[in-house]
Amino acid sequence: MATLYTHQGRNVRKTWILMSVFFVFVIGFCYVISVVMGNPVILYFGVVVALVMNVGSYWYSDKLVIKMTGAIPATMEGNRELINVVENLAITAGLPMPKVYIVNDSAPNAFATGRNPEHSAVAVTSGLLQILNRSELEGVLAHELSHVGNRDILVSTVAVVLAGFIAIISDMFMRSMLWGGRDRDNKAGALFLVLGIVGIILAPIAAQMIQMAVSRKREYLADASGALLTRYPEGLASALEKISAHSQPMRRANNATAHLFIADPFGREKRTLGQKISGLFQTHPPAEERIKILRGMDI
Repeated sequence: MATLYTHQGRNVRKTWILMSVFFVFVIGFCYVISVVMGNPVILYFGVVVALVMNVGSYWYSDKLVIKMTGAIPATMEGNRELINVVENLAITAGLPMPKVYIVNDSAPNAFATGRNPEHSAVAVTSGLLQILNRSELEGVLAHELSHVGNRDILVSTVAVVLAGFIAIISDMFMRSMLWGGRDRDNKAGALFLVLGIVGIILAPIAAQMIQMAVSRKREYLADASGALLTRYPEGLASALEKISAHSQPMRRANNATAHLFIADPFGREKRTLGQKISGLFQTHPPAEERIKILRGMDI
């Protein structure tokens, strides 16, 4: 198996590739618009936007993810056991103590975020705390800390902001298509019609950016690393069984952040048709497969 350091370097490189592709895409997109409109200011605007979004996605994406999920800081008064478990696992893993958050949601789930181990955070839902015992909770948190140690959280968190921004562009030009449809005889009307059609295509491209950034392999690796950290694979296996048995979606389920969670935040029974189709490309492998592998580990 590859070393932790190898995967750290791979994820850092993948992050730079993702940010570079985004930078080129935005500048190229704005260049085409500036040529058609005969206005170089649009290109300058694109360069500024690409730079700001790349810098912002690196430095502030974790804070954005926390706000998007509605997570609040855990306290020693109300969540002493949770904080103690995270602290003990962080010490064992040789990682800095991450910030710990609670998401007030009955659906059991958890995620990690941050640009590096020194600026990381882990969050669990109130529903997760209610259904798991201590060994199962340790298994889930060891899984999330493995993402931190392997720097999965860097590329995953950056993908949230960049893919989300492209989704906004997509929506903007779909609306522009309707506006441009009123006057399609002139250059501007034709341009907005074309951009509107392109915008319809951009939404799945945004999803594919996330798919490019994350993969099922990272979940298998985090499962294995987490099991090695606790020396008790059954804890995580049992936790995944309980989590997968709950089909209700999270209240703040979001396509942009779904890949960060240990389980599908949309649930199983209430997924829309579009979500079921996108499930063909989901980043998380089936819980049954993960459980089987964990119970087959010899530690």
